[in-house]
Amino acid sequence: MSNGNGVTATLSDAAETVKEKAMEFGGAVASSASATVAKAKKAAKKAEKTVKADIAKARKAVAKRTSKASKAVKKTVAKAKKKLAAASANAKKEAAALKRKATGAAKKATKKTPARKAAKKAVKKTTARKAAPKKAAVRKAAPKKAVAKKAVPKKAAKKAVRKAAPRKTVKKAAKKAARK
Repeated sequence: MSNGNGVTATLSDAAETVKEKAMEFGGAVASSASATVAKAKKAAKKAEKTVKADIAKARKAVAKRTSKASKAVKKTVAKAKKKLAAASANAKKEAAALKRKATGAAKKATKKTPARKAAKKAVKKTTARKAAPKKAAVRKAAPKKAVAKKAVPKKAAKKAVRKAAPRKTVKKAAKKAARK
């Protein structure tokens, strides 16, 4: 039995050694695995911080560009408004000046000059000469039988009443009066 005891003790020692080695190996694997996990966590946190920083930088850059662009747009709009206001004011001034000139010219034209007075008289005379006999013919009351024989047809009378003095005669009369 003494042989059996020695074998058991050897086997027990060997098993214990294997157990210890397995524990050491398992501990080493576990520690290296946890170290790797820790390293991965650190790398992930670092990457996350880097990404957050990059995003913050990008947002700042976008905000900066946006503010610059909005300022530029505001300046451009302000300049355009000023130019439009100035152009509007100038146009109003010009319109007022043109109105003044037009009213001045109209006043000068409405002043009665001797030539104009003479032209008006000539026009009145020619229209009075032509219109007077027509009015008398229209106003005359004649017996019904005589009207049928002697009176001018109604169409001709209406045409004669509608006609005014021709423009040529008015112009000629005005020129003659201006010469005098």
